[in-house]
Amino acid sequence: MSQTNHVQEMSWTAFEEQVKKTALAIIPCGAVEVYGRHLPLGTDTLVAIKLAEAAAERVEALIGPPVWAGQSSELADFTGTLSVRAESFKEYLRDIALGLMKWGVRDFLFINSHLGNVAVIDQLSADLMQREGVRCAQVDTWRYVRHFCDGVIETGPAAHGHASETGTSVMLHLYPGLCDMRQAVVTPEPVDRFPEIITYPPFRSLTDTGTLGDATCGTAEKGAVLFARMTDKIVSFLIEEWDTPKKNP
Repeated sequence: MSQTNHVQEMSWTAFEEQVKKTALAIIPCGAVEVYGRHLPLGTDTLVAIKLAEAAAERVEALIGPPVWAGQSSELADFTGTLSVRAESFKEYLRDIALGLMKWGVRDFLFINSHLGNVAVIDQLSADLMQREGVRCAQVDTWRYVRHFCDGVIETGPAAHGHASETGTSVMLHLYPGLCDMRQAVVTPEPVDRFPEIITYPPFRSLTDTGTLGDATCGTAEKGAVLFARMTDKIVSFLIEEWDTPKKNP
């Protein structure tokens, strides 16, 4: 049997041996939602899974079952989008965490690539830390990547729009076969006349394509650099901050 970090791919005895080596579980979370005409609906979760795998190649970790669908109600006007109520998402994720705790996991890194899940994971993490005494952290992928874009992106802040230059580049690097750049478009983000005030417009009122920004500038080469930088920082955090054991060569 080939070695794997994914809990769902392990035998129970392999799981038992791995949890003796590490108290860390990485939980990939994302969404099934519109992601432009050129990228798959599962983009957010697909990227989270790859980040989890890349980190787990370098440190001792379990990778928990991916949580595919998230809170995507603002995007629900686009065909194919699935949305899970925040309450349901939170309690499902809690049950996964509690199940892993039963077998010795004490550190949880949520790699989450969907903005709609961020606040829910924040709330759950605070609750788990206070009630259960575990450690929790979250990587908010598409906000996190902004720290690593120097010398890579070309379109400035617009690169971080929905299914724009950054996301498209990462997907072209990780899953080129799932990307159709013939369908990539430029869709400028509407000007927000009141940026000081938080509003909740339906996504369809902002774009008819599911893209905000310039997807045509995405390249696999950019994505490779961004992904490597993101992974390196996650690994550094786990080793230096949480004392997670390095994986033996």
